[in-house]
Amino acid sequence: MPLKLSLKPGEKFVINGAVMTNGDKRTSLVLQNKACVLREKDILQPDEVNTPARRIYFPIMMMYLDDEDTENYYNDFALRMTEFMSAIKNREALTICLSISREVMAQAYYRALMLCRKLFDFERERLSYEPSSVQERAANY
Repeated sequence: MPLKLSLKPGEKFVINGAVMTNGDKRTSLVLQNKACVLREKDILQPDEVNTPARRIYFPIMMMYLDDEDTENYYNDFALRMTEFMSAIKNREALTICLSISREVMAQAYYRALMLCRKLFDFERERLSYEPSSVQERAANY
């Protein structure tokens, strides 16, 4: 099934490891066969890997984009996921973690990345500071 990408002017994206930039006008591309595609908004740079959930996301992203070093990225993913799951008690987040792990094991990296974004939301909610609810959030974490 073809994949249609609608790109904003100047938007960057990666197709099978090649970084591309759209020109100065809105463009649509149709990919007729399977390819590894990530839009700029889904790409993390190494200096943006600054939270536990992002430390899980990054090696999955690299497995998706770079199939030559999958073993090293997988080992990093497994370590980060184990650390994360050991630190949380929230059932919904743990369920997401298990789903991410299943997708990674099935080499469905794109689906794992989209699930991992849910952990970004979970993390953002837990790390935002609101003095009146700190103890309540800590009890639910």
